[in-house]
Amino acid sequence: MNDINQMTWQATNDRQRKSWVASANEPESDFPIQNLPFGVFSNSQNEAARVGVAIGDQIVDLTVLADHGLLSHKRKTFARSSLNDFIALGQTEWRALRVQLSSLLDAGNAVLRDNALLRQTVMVPQSDARLHLPVDIPGYTDFYSSKEHATNVGTMFRDPKNALLPNWLEIPIGYNGRASSVVVSGTPVKRPNGQTKLPEAERPAFGPCRKLDIELETGFIVGTNTRLGEPIQCEQAEAHIFGMVLLNDWSARDIQQWEYVPLGPFNSKGFATTISPWVVTLDALEPFRCAQPEQSPAPLPYLRHSGRHGFDIRLEVDLHGVGESEASTIARTNFKYMYWTMAQQLAHHTSSGCNVRVGDLMGSGTISGPTSDSCGSLLESTWNGQRPMTMPSGRQRTFLEDGDEIVLRGWCQGDGYRVGFGSCAGRIVPASESA
Repeated sequence: MNDINQMTWQATNDRQRKSWVASANEPESDFPIQNLPFGVFSNSQNEAARVGVAIGDQIVDLTVLADHGLLSHKRKTFARSSLNDFIALGQTEWRALRVQLSSLLDAGNAVLRDNALLRQTVMVPQSDARLHLPVDIPGYTDFYSSKEHATNVGTMFRDPKNALLPNWLEIPIGYNGRASSVVVSGTPVKRPNGQTKLPEAERPAFGPCRKLDIELETGFIVGTNTRLGEPIQCEQAEAHIFGMVLLNDWSARDIQQWEYVPLGPFNSKGFATTISPWVVTLDALEPFRCAQPEQSPAPLPYLRHSGRHGFDIRLEVDLHGVGESEASTIARTNFKYMYWTMAQQLAHHTSSGCNVRVGDLMGSGTISGPTSDSCGSLLESTWNGQRPMTMPSGRQRTFLEDGDEIVLRGWCQGDGYRVGFGSCAGRIVPASESA
């Protein structure tokens, strides 16, 4: 870590630091002063979408802080319906703002703490706010970077001895998805219609998906524009990443099985992808950096980076099944298991000369771990429906039913505090009537 990065970490990530916002100091709060994630919100007092930062159970309205001259940025930077304009200012400005906010929210700083009138306009309860999609997303790419997930799927559908295809250990596999159908947490997800073909059928049929699934993922938001033909070097790739979100790449497995040969997912993936509303910066995640899994064979030179590029992010999936009185946790895993790192994904994505834009979303791919309860998809945990789950009521389930709600959660656990992402939720509603 260079001197500037070290100073930034010391100023904003001190584990002993407390805020005058009491709820931020609760051990299980996702949003302590060490986090300060960015999002876009509105509320009944001001229906205009604008940029805010989460602290405890509150949102800091950055437009109001700017109006009062408490930030080095002007109001227009934050009076926006997306983070894109702010992100485009670059890493130096991201860090400078986080340092300013950390100071203003510190327990020892009286500027806001002791000004009740100003606090009333600056602070908005999260319970009173509507959270919006945090970024305008020009492009969306989904990777396939969990070795455990790829091995499970390969074992399920191919010879277990050849579960991983020869290219999997050489390149971060990915495909270009649909940016237009990325939605914010809380948006209902309509069951997709599509073509499916039963093994005994002569021809496919068109109708609602029968094997609707989740994919527990994270995503990172690209923070810089690049020019066509100019790759991003792996060692410098993280400087081009603004932050991370939780991501559920809903999947229609029966539609996918029929359509994916020869070109891969299409309608089976393009109907909805849900992301969490708060973007957690890489600086906030810095204390939880860890070594990535050993890569063998060693990657080609353009995919090599020194140091540690994994992050210890705990992940859970809750399913509140229709007709069930309570939710149940159906998966627990960790981002640290990911074989290919975010830096390698971005370096590979641009290695051909493909340009990226501010706000581009890059999905990690399903995150599965080494145990049976750490599968990031129902496809794996039920082994394509052959091993049903038992719900709290005793009912057995395989894939998602109409009325089911899925909630993803993720956090990094510190000593007496956590840096969290909030939740990423979606409820399944019935498919449209087919023509």
